[in-house]
Amino acid sequence: MDSFLDSLPNTEFISICVRDPRLHKDDLWHTHVDYEICVHTNSMCFRKKTSYVRRRYSEFVWLRHCLEQNALIVELPKLPPWNPFFSLKNTEQVNQRMRGLQAFLEIVLQTPLMLSDSRLHLFLQSDLSITKIEKCVCGKTRYTVAEAIQRSSSGYLGRLEEKASCDSDCESSSSSGIGLSVDLPLRGSPLPFYPASD
Repeated sequence: MDSFLDSLPNTEFISICVRDPRLHKDDLWHTHVDYEICVHTNSMCFRKKTSYVRRRYSEFVWLRHCLEQNALIVELPKLPPWNPFFSLKNTEQVNQRMRGLQAFLEIVLQTPLMLSDSRLHLFLQSDLSITKIEKCVCGKTRYTVAEAIQRSSSGYLGRLEEKASCDSDCESSSSSGIGLSVDLPLRGSPLPFYPASD
């Protein structure tokens, strides 16, 4: 994949794809669907050039709300409407929602002001939960935004959280762990770790 990215002209690009819906059974009565978000880019705005993460519809709603608060002068695109009768068996519903989520992200990624929001980058390139994204952005974690993006899929952040579980600034529950990244060049040798400053 890196050779493909290197062979492209020097024009900056961000390619986003929403695909592979999966049904998760939470308990006897509740289920949810999540989607794989694939990012391929040569943009300097992104820490990783290729990444894959899974997110559910409610997390997209959260992201839109955050971006809306951050960019009061920019009109944000709409998300596909929530449907209480959404079914993975209905191919048209699934395809329509995926197209809507992808169109939302494509428009967001074409807006320079949005690209400065750390929550967007953590949403797209880390497997952190929404709660942990909020804490990381506020500097209330033992890792920076860049470290969260670079390391979240390798298990490095989980080890840091276990090590510091008695610290009051760490969340005790673990992240979903469903993200996967193919851009982890230093997988076996973690970088030195420095707590975020206020």
